[in-house]
Amino acid sequence: MKPTSLIEALQDADMLEIDGLHAWQFDLDTELLAQVSAGTDSADSAAKPLLQVHCIDGRERRLWKFSLAAVKAARHLEEDDSWLIEGNEVSHSLKCFAAYRGDNDDDDGQDEA
Repeated sequence: MKPTSLIEALQDADMLEIDGLHAWQFDLDTELLAQVSAGTDSADSAAKPLLQVHCIDGRERRLWKFSLAAVKAARHLEEDDSWLIEGNEVSHSLKCFAAYRGDNDDDDGQDEA
């Protein structure tokens, strides 16, 4: 099922791409999200940073910060499955990727001997 908001997409993501660059780390403020969900957030919560994206561009370390309001206002672009998010007077293209996972459990009973 496709996420209906960037917040949902971020919660399921293991890796991000921002403006064509693969982000090596991103941080989502889960405490702020919990406050919003519980209705205990403050009046200035919309301006607080919710998402930080870290990337290495050549030799330069880059960091983007997006507020709760910016993440909530992000628009999904169906043609390339990206999100358009506003940050510091510039729009950014953000793609969320989830890693494929498997487990180490063998169901064929090979451990029984």
